[in-house]
Amino acid sequence: MGKVTGFQEFNRELPQKTPIAERVKTYNEFVGLYSDEKLNQQSARCMNCGIPFCHSGCPLGNVIPEFNDAVYRKNWDEAYQILASTNNFPEFTGRICPAPCESACVLGINKPAVAIEEIEKHIIEIAYEKNLVKAEAPFIKTGKSVAVVGSGPAGLAAAAQLSKAGHAVTVFERDDKPGGLLRYGIPDFKLEKWVIDRRIKIMEEDGVVFKCNTEIGKTIAAEELVRNHDAVVLAGGSTIPRNLPIPGRELKGIYFAMEFLKQQNKRVSHTAFDAEDILATDKDVVVIGGGDTGSDCVGTSNRQGARSIKQFEVMMQPPEQRTPHMPWPTYPMVLKTTSSHEEGCERFWGINTKEFLGDENGELRALRVTDVSWEIDVMGRPMKFTEVEGSEREIPCQRVFLAMGFLHPQFEGALEELGVNLDERKNAKAKEGIYRTNVSKVFTAGDMRRGQSLVVWAISEGRETARKVDEFLMGHSNLESKDAVNQFEQVFY
Repeated sequence: MGKVTGFQEFNRELPQKTPIAERVKTYNEFVGLYSDEKLNQQSARCMNCGIPFCHSGCPLGNVIPEFNDAVYRKNWDEAYQILASTNNFPEFTGRICPAPCESACVLGINKPAVAIEEIEKHIIEIAYEKNLVKAEAPFIKTGKSVAVVGSGPAGLAAAAQLSKAGHAVTVFERDDKPGGLLRYGIPDFKLEKWVIDRRIKIMEEDGVVFKCNTEIGKTIAAEELVRNHDAVVLAGGSTIPRNLPIPGRELKGIYFAMEFLKQQNKRVSHTAFDAEDILATDKDVVVIGGGDTGSDCVGTSNRQGARSIKQFEVMMQPPEQRTPHMPWPTYPMVLKTTSSHEEGCERFWGINTKEFLGDENGELRALRVTDVSWEIDVMGRPMKFTEVEGSEREIPCQRVFLAMGFLHPQFEGALEELGVNLDERKNAKAKEGIYRTNVSKVFTAGDMRRGQSLVVWAISEGRETARKVDEFLMGHSNLESKDAVNQFEQVFY
């Protein structure tokens, strides 16, 4: 381990952020980097536990104590090789992952957890700086071709792994540029798009072909895709948003979150879009939904110069600390205050929107809401709510962004044409560990299979699906397994 007493000597510190008054003027990333000394100290806080629960907390099984030790010793090649052995895109997860590994950190039992996510970001950025990130596809090819539908994190991970196995990989993306959610869902102030472009360039050097502006079922028939490739991976994501069908939903000024976020990302990248401008400028904004997508709407509204911003969540306010019902090392459902909330936002918990109210021109002018009280079970879980008598009121607003999550993937197109079976939640049906659908040669990965989830889970799904596709095509696979410890031993011992 790096330093035996490091966790006792150094406190958790995060890099400095650009002051709020400055950062809301741009869409640039605003989290800085550690100094060499601070990075060394933060890596020294890792205790090299006998049982590193951070491994199981990470959906990718990242080999965390070992790369922390390499960072402490400033062996950047080793640190990068350990990290890259389980994670194709640390530059993404190091910026936008909620870090379930940190929730499982043993040090986190009685002290602030090791800053694993920040250390991960520093490893990959130093690796790029030192030219350690290179194309790695083998010169000898298998002669097999694979089509990957969707270029979000699951599709990119599957494509990267299949290329590494020696297959010819083509990624089909219906948008104008690859990246999926990473490009047109995550705001630039959390993930600047040059970060994606840099990785896409490496993948293209590996031989991966990207065909954008291509929607399966419209531009290309799904049956043709299957006929022309030895295997197909469907990784289109969970793209159908949850609606709020209450009176007044037809009024102007009510939008799904992704309509708003995608348009702003295109505006930042100077990409044309064929739609009316969706802007929060000088408007009273209400974001309905308390998750990360809602937070992104808050940050974007702040940068567009909204007059006021409120965020609604029908659930009760989470506790600030773990409760007996969410013990370590489980992922705790505690109150999360994001950088967007810090920039300015009034948050409401236990509030239910009952009606959208409009003016004589059909424009949104207010919401009719009530407070709600939740009945909870013995485990502290909410069961049902009742409205608080006398709490009904109007809240003025001219813009509402619906950020209540996603229901399931789009069925029209590839899934429908191929006849892929759906599960009870209307996701593409394929068991975890198998990832193969009922259709010959067709596999599925990411949110399209498991439902709305984290980017780190999407990458994990893409990697695991690639391994199963490789086994299907070749009868065996040398691609890394999800067992992080065994993988580390295979690579380094």
